[in-house]
Amino acid sequence: MTITAKYPILDKISLPADLRGLTEGELIDLADELRDFLIASVSKSGGHLSAGLGTIELTIALHYIFNTPDDKLIWDVGHQAYPHKILTGRKNKISTIRQKNGITPFVTRSESEYDAFGVGHSSTSISAALGMAIAAGINHDAKRTVAIIGDGGLTGGMAFEALNHAGALDANLLVILNDNDMSISPNVGALKNYLAKILSGKFYTTVKEGSRKVMSNMPSVWELARRTEEHVKGMVIPGTLFEEMGFNYIGPIDGHDLPTLVKTLSNLKDLKGPQFLHVVTQKGKGYSPAEADPIGYHGVSKFDPSKENLPKKAISSATYSEVFGQWLCDIANENSQIVGITPAMREGSGMVEFEQQYPERYFDVGIAEQHAITLAAGMACEGLHPVVAIYSTFLQRGYDQLIHDVALQNLPVLFAIDRAGLVGPDGPTHAGSYDLSYLRCLPNMIIMAPADENECRLMLTTGINYNGPVAVRYPRGKGPGVAINNTLDSLPIGQALTVREGKDIALLAFGPTLSPASDLAEQLNATVVNMRFVKPLDEDMIRKIAASHKTIFTLEENVVKGGAGSAVNEFINQAALSVNIYNIGLPDRNLEHGSREELLEEAGLDVSNIKRTIQAYLKTNP
Repeated sequence: MTITAKYPILDKISLPADLRGLTEGELIDLADELRDFLIASVSKSGGHLSAGLGTIELTIALHYIFNTPDDKLIWDVGHQAYPHKILTGRKNKISTIRQKNGITPFVTRSESEYDAFGVGHSSTSISAALGMAIAAGINHDAKRTVAIIGDGGLTGGMAFEALNHAGALDANLLVILNDNDMSISPNVGALKNYLAKILSGKFYTTVKEGSRKVMSNMPSVWELARRTEEHVKGMVIPGTLFEEMGFNYIGPIDGHDLPTLVKTLSNLKDLKGPQFLHVVTQKGKGYSPAEADPIGYHGVSKFDPSKENLPKKAISSATYSEVFGQWLCDIANENSQIVGITPAMREGSGMVEFEQQYPERYFDVGIAEQHAITLAAGMACEGLHPVVAIYSTFLQRGYDQLIHDVALQNLPVLFAIDRAGLVGPDGPTHAGSYDLSYLRCLPNMIIMAPADENECRLMLTTGINYNGPVAVRYPRGKGPGVAINNTLDSLPIGQALTVREGKDIALLAFGPTLSPASDLAEQLNATVVNMRFVKPLDEDMIRKIAASHKTIFTLEENVVKGGAGSAVNEFINQAALSVNIYNIGLPDRNLEHGSREELLEEAGLDVSNIKRTIQAYLKTNP
């Protein structure tokens, strides 16, 4: 694809109302320009690419047929919504996406009236859309509500809970399945498109509804007609499941065929009750490198769109995810009872090599965090030792299962919690700001926070050798670059490590905050302790520090409220220790997107701000 800077039609589109006067031919040209513009923009800014390329035509058709923002479009996740952002007043800001003070990477209500529902996690769109459709009915409002969900999002149990509920109601809801990966249906062809137009048209639906009213008074005839219709539709349309759930199923149709999309959506717009449209698209559509490697082009850094491959990453120290992935392979080689579980984050969690080496012990459950945790609990009951690789923000979704199915039963499940703390460009929906707070209150739970890559490996081994639930939480990206010992050694549980002896003040650092604490130690003549364990705390170490220092500062990359510092406060209070204490961590507000370094500075967790905070406290509390 040749990238140009000429967008004669797109340049005239500021808001969706502008495109509603276009001809069918102009809509097709707009799709080409929008695809071109998206590639050019993301190549300069970085961001999500392949998913958006697959929704170009669908996005245009939706805004063309529906009266947005009065009609509501609810996108599942935000990866597929970049074209939506471009067409809804943010075209000139798209180059700032995921950058500090730029537009958000996901759909955000505070950013635009066209963003009907904020979303960062998956599988929420149908529930939210159903709520809006019910509200429209109660308020006698004619507005339409549309949920757009990907086939990956449809693996989440919440999506099926919403479908089950919606099918039992008469709310005017349209669910669009953007099927771009799973083999739900055969290849799309002209016959499928023709059937979709017919089945969504007024003649078919009028006959169907009229027959239903007439034959409902003749049960035997009605049952025969119903079964005949389902049999005929079942032979040509893979929609039996959704029909049984109470939806009128239409599709599958080609999601890149704009005339068919426009005609089908135009028909569906006026239909009453729950409707389900199955659209087949291709991730990376129209850009051959992304078509060939949709996973690689899912989220990209800046790149040259004229080249066939993304730039190679410079070889440097391993990321925490890579350290985990190598450890998992090593421990699985030693222990045949080790199994690895991920909720659809194989690449992000560093499990590609484990899947290749131990496919029979690798389980990707899809976007189903609740199931992942209870699955692990069931495995643990039967003698396996499951390792659940999960992002901190996604573990929140399985909290009930974590409490009832793992912690309450004291089962040996190891949680390898990635992306703990600030994650940078993905913003607050993906930040791991709360895990220490929500894990620390659970009985039976061991919680560790490594300060470097080697300590991460040691803690993972410590956790797998413990006969109970364990969490090892580590940040996104690279650590300080220490050498990694490839043995499978453990740490003594609940034992902290003094890194430097100082005077008067002590810095108790949890996880990656050890690095700025160590940088400040000489300037402040401070004692520095690598706490390592959030639960159990090294109480003997705290007693020792409290007896020999005037002031303790705790440092953590977690919200201060209920976090690791709170645990130290609680112990000092219970033990009636006489020492000043001040907690430094994430503030009680959402930090928006930006680079990790920018967000650490905003949170006051960079070296200069930590020093400033300590000095200000000591000035008022000498």
